[in-house]
Amino acid sequence: MDQEDRIALFLDYENLALGVRDHHGGRAFDFRPIADALAERGRVVVRRAYADWSYFDEDRRMLTRSHVELIEIPQRMGASRKNAADIKMAVDAVELAFERGYISTFVICTGDSDFTPLVHKLRELNKRVIGVGVEKSTSALLPPACDEFLYYDRLEGVDVPPAAGRRGRAGRPAEIETPPPAEPPAEVAPAVEERARDVDTLAVLVAQTVAGMQGSSSGEVTASGLKRTLLRKDPTFSESDYGFRTFGELLRHLAGHNVVELAEGPAKGDPEVSLPERGDREVAFALLRSVVVDLAGEGGAVALSGLKDQLRRARPDFSEKKLGYRSFLQFGKAAATSGAVELRWSPEADDYLLTPHSA
Repeated sequence: MDQEDRIALFLDYENLALGVRDHHGGRAFDFRPIADALAERGRVVVRRAYADWSYFDEDRRMLTRSHVELIEIPQRMGASRKNAADIKMAVDAVELAFERGYISTFVICTGDSDFTPLVHKLRELNKRVIGVGVEKSTSALLPPACDEFLYYDRLEGVDVPPAAGRRGRAGRPAEIETPPPAEPPAEVAPAVEERARDVDTLAVLVAQTVAGMQGSSSGEVTASGLKRTLLRKDPTFSESDYGFRTFGELLRHLAGHNVVELAEGPAKGDPEVSLPERGDREVAFALLRSVVVDLAGEGGAVALSGLKDQLRRARPDFSEKKLGYRSFLQFGKAAATSGAVELRWSPEADDYLLTPHSA
């Protein structure tokens, strides 16, 4: 138990309840999915919800059954109920951070950007901060400020009604048109292709992150450390968005596609993650050399610019980023270091030139 995170939960209840009502077809807010998600992350020792409860009479019973302490913020004539709740919640959170040193994680349930300074202050006090908000009513400023951000809509147990143009994963185009019922097969292939593209993008993200962690640290990269880094890059990251039940399942999938390699780590269930030393990287170097040989001819040289397109003509799925390289130039330098090609800067061509490595 001593290794468990102690969690303090603070709910800006009006923000959540109205967000669910407005964007989930008038449905009521359900606290259980949040409770279940936090149970996977640690032991919740404080649960507080802030609102003028005269507006949420039915919700009071639901929250009381879940052992949530209800903090009353009554509406006063001529005063801002919203600001009163925000200030009280922020003061209580900071006070608890000083008084209860054993609390390691604060969960701030709101989509309001006004709580961003609170998040910054809690992190300054060496507290981990998890945000929770309804996706369409969450300010874009809040998720990047948190260590992790959970969209209520994506939590297990939340039944989101279908809606035309509903946005899925952040940055992904919404599918507005609903296909006719008579043609269901036409929708299957695009769905599979979209998921494949998503996993392909994920493979690039993971490979780049592992490469960056290997380059900036002399220690091994563990699965738990990799997950924390991915969440620092994108607090909304979740392997479930890509169809994987656990992060370990995701890593095993990527290892099976030679994106990463897994080895026994310092702790059971926390494998070491690294980029493949051979496999696709050596194949890619060989591909680069063969294309350079074909284009350069006898004693010729090939400019780096445009060479990537030539590689993709020969192998459409080529991506240097899948191999952990941040740019095609970095990939070319690695190939030159391995002896596959020779690389030099040409002031006359104002470009790097590649030639087949002389035997």
